[in-house]
Amino acid sequence: MERVLNPHPGTNYVARFTAPEFTSLCPVTGQPDFAHIVIDYVPGDWLVESKSLKLYLSSFRNHGAFHEDCTVRIAKDLADLLKPK
Repeated sequence: MERVLNPHPGTNYVARFTAPEFTSLCPVTGQPDFAHIVIDYVPGDWLVESKSLKLYLSSFRNHGAFHEDCTVRIAKDLADLLKPK
């Protein structure tokens, strides 16, 4: 994933990204595990670049994990990406 500078860093607002066709592979059956993911966050100095986020989310298609586990990993990766460095 990539981040870009927030053009309004002093303004509190919610950024939303939806992924209505998120899939990972069920670790039990190997079949696709479907989810509708909504990501809401209040940007600070950085925004998540949406194309890179979409590509990142599509990388889970071949990842063997329940979508509940994937959501925790996605949240941790986003938090690491957006924290000040």
